[in-house]
Amino acid sequence: MKILICDDHKIVRDGLRLILQQLEGVTIIEEAGDGNEALLFLKREVFDIVLLDISLSDINGMEVLQAIKGKWPSTNVLMLSMHPQELFAVRALLFGASGYITKDTAMEELLIAVQRVSEGRKYLSPSLEEILVQNLDKDKPTRKHDNLSNREYDIMIRLANGKSLLEIGNEISISNKTVGTYRSRIMEKMQLTKNIELTWYCMENKLI
Repeated sequence: MKILICDDHKIVRDGLRLILQQLEGVTIIEEAGDGNEALLFLKREVFDIVLLDISLSDINGMEVLQAIKGKWPSTNVLMLSMHPQELFAVRALLFGASGYITKDTAMEELLIAVQRVSEGRKYLSPSLEEILVQNLDKDKPTRKHDNLSNREYDIMIRLANGKSLLEIGNEISISNKTVGTYRSRIMEKMQLTKNIELTWYCMENKLI
């Protein structure tokens, strides 16, 4: 089994490596510190599974996921995030991820998830299965935030949590002016005018 870990924190990659080495049949574990580095690895070598963080320093993890599934559709991707499942899991699965786990997942569950995904199967925790059923109901009307891009969705969640343009820019490595442009697009698409309205919307839809 060949595994690629993509996370921008070295200590997280080191911890994941120690855990994954316990899996029988693992032959190679490579590490990428950002999305671009992960894509370079995939150009050079075939991996059975990619453990992909959503919050990266260069490219949003969702965009990396779409790039992977577009160029290497047979590559199994397990999303790894500090964000709760209800924020990004459904979008990740719709874009082709084989599973989604949070960074507070127990070691045993992580190993089960990686093993299952490496075999080409999906890994869904019981709570994620419930979320998925609720969000993929065909009769459910389209929600305003479904029209946002991955980057816009990410920034919307940060805004709704009360973060400033400067804070968001520092976190995702773009200028606060660019964040402001994204905010304008988000507000237009969501038909809102104030951050407090955005926060209420996210709370009502259980996004935060």
